[in-house]
Amino acid sequence: MNERGVGLLIIGFGVAAVIVGVLVTTGALSWFGRLPGDIRIETARSRIFIPITSVILVSVVLTLLLSMIHRC
Repeated sequence: MNERGVGLLIIGFGVAAVIVGVLVTTGALSWFGRLPGDIRIETARSRIFIPITSVILVSVVLTLLLSMIHRC
């Protein structure tokens, strides 16, 4: 990959980070982490959170995005 391609890739990641930041700030992603399959155990002394379904969803989305980028 040449310098221009690397620069565009970094800009793309930055734009994506800003978009995700805006979505989190506005509450549009409030459902994330509360999907069926995410384990949440809360007691008086501790909290345990295991986001199994959320991590699988992120993995599938990133796999699809990276495979589309790789084909271009």
